Amino acid sequence: MRRLTLGLCAGFVAGYGAVRFLEAWSDVRKPAEPLPKNPVAYGATKRAVMIAGVARSLAGQAVAAFVFADRLPPGIRDSDRPIVAAAYNALATLIEAVLDTPIDYAERYVLERRYGLSDQTVAEWLRERAKATALGMVLGMPVVTGLLWIARRFPKTWPLISSIAAVPLLTLLTLVAPVYVAPLFNKFERLEGPLEQRLRRLAARYGAGNAEIFRFDMSRQTKKANAYVTGLLGSHRIAIGDTLLDGFEEEEIEFVVAHELGHYVAGDTLVSIGIGSLAATFLIFAGKALALAEGERVASVHGLARFSFTTQLLATLVGPLIAAGSRAIERRADRFALAATGHPEWGVAAFERLREQNLAEDEEPRWAELLISTHPSLRSRIERLRKYLTDAQRPRGAHGSNA
Repeated sequence: MRRLTLGLCAGFVAGYGAVRFLEAWSDVRKPAEPLPKNPVAYGATKRAVMIAGVARSLAGQAVAAFVFADRLPPGIRDSDRPIVAAAYNALATLIEAVLDTPIDYAERYVLERRYGLSDQTVAEWLRERAKATALGMVLGMPVVTGLLWIARRFPKTWPLISSIAAVPLLTLLTLVAPVYVAPLFNKFERLEGPLEQRLRRLAARYGAGNAEIFRFDMSRQTKKANAYVTGLLGSHRIAIGDTLLDGFEEEEIEFVVAHELGHYVAGDTLVSIGIGSLAATFLIFAGKALALAEGERVASVHGLARFSFTTQLLATLVGPLIAAGSRAIERRADRFALAATGHPEWGVAAFERLREQNLAEDEEPRWAELLISTHPSLRSRIERLRKYLTDAQRPRGAHGSNA
């Protein structure tokens, strides 16, 4: 049964990759025609791609853990030297990135282009993909090496030590990513003028008046609009995509920034570090218990491969809980933006424009919202704001009618 399952996994991965390779090659030879801007069709395709991606990733990890790792030379397979297992992990990451390139080309690059959501050239897309792969390997190598060194040095208590180490590691990444990683992919320029002053006054009311406010060239990758606020240990950065700045009214931009500021004021950065640390603790302890046989070491290539597969499977299973928490956090940020601006109509206009520019569905299927969506449906968010607007306009003392 196990051999049959692994054979089916290998066949699925190979077959799926072959189909996408042919699609990518066909598009390179003759680019596919644009598609009508249909949010429902676009959303359904994105969901199908996401589900297929999860299945393909798990199947590939299973083959790597239970087929390829078993067939390595014993000197490599059973080596307890952390650098050997970390190097194997980095090589596997590189191979996976190369094999996934035609898949991602067909499922991401071509899809976004056909729906009119990106003007990025193939060369630019490939450069960014290569950069992201190299960055993942550079950052992943010391993390994996450190985990395996801890596992080798403390064979009984390594899950506890690694779980504790996740807190400072996630904190460091949170501090480093906006300042040093994000500029590798986009150009950030200080925002100036009346809008900058307006947003600074908004931020000042909530203790972030000294925030650095940037405009970044989001249009390099996509026509979708977005913004974000980061801040930890006294650092505050408000970053606004040029697609948002150039396509929205100032009131709409203020509401969007107020929503993002709501995450900062509520301490959602610390919340995400806490949730990430708890998730890491669960995955480490559960992964060890389920993946490693008695006496087997995660520090070996064989043990690391099985541990990686198990933790990815567990992460997939707990994904809906994380998504539910994220939706609650987004609703809270919407309420903050409403309180901060006092203008629900700004939020309605901003969400309606986001719906058009981002080709977003009003409402996903219920199963998708419960299992994978990190944001409430646009329809529910707009309806809440319209209810506030209606209540604010209703004369005091007026009551609804049952007629």
